[in-house]
Amino acid sequence: MHTVIFALLAMGAGACIALQASANGNFRKNLGDNPLCAAYLSILGTIITATLAVLVLRPTPPSAAALRETPWWNWIGGPLGALIVLAGAALTARLGAALFIALVVGGQLLCSLALDHFALMGLNEQPVTAGRVLGALLVVAGVLCIKHL
Repeated sequence: MHTVIFALLAMGAGACIALQASANGNFRKNLGDNPLCAAYLSILGTIITATLAVLVLRPTPPSAAALRETPWWNWIGGPLGALIVLAGAALTARLGAALFIALVVGGQLLCSLALDHFALMGLNEQPVTAGRVLGALLVVAGVLCIKHL
C-alpha cells in the first residue's frame, strides 16, 4: 500500500514540475523576456515557502558536526534546482511544456541509470539491465513522438 501512495506522491511531484516550468516560462514572458529574473523571483518564492515551513514546523536543526561531515555533493541540490528553474523559465515557452518535460525526464532517466549502475552519490548499486535500457529507449521514443508527431 505504501508503494502506491509513494508512486502517487511522485506523480504529483512530476505534475508540480510541469506546472512550475509552465508558470516560470510565462513569468519570463511577463517580465520582458527575462529568464534570469523569472528564475530569481521563483526561487525567492521557494525560500519564503521553506522559511515559513521551518518557522511553523520547527524541525530540529542539524548539528554543526553533521553539517561539517556532509559530503560536498550533498550541497549541490540548491544550485542544480536553480538551474532547473532557469531552464524552465528560458525553455518551456520555446519548446512547449510537453517537449520540455519529456526532455527533462529523458535527462533524468539517463543520469539516474548511471547513478544507479555505478552506485554514485550514496545510492545502492542497481546494474543497467536490458529492461532498463529498453525503458530508457522508450522514453527517448516518447520524446521523439512528442516532438515530431
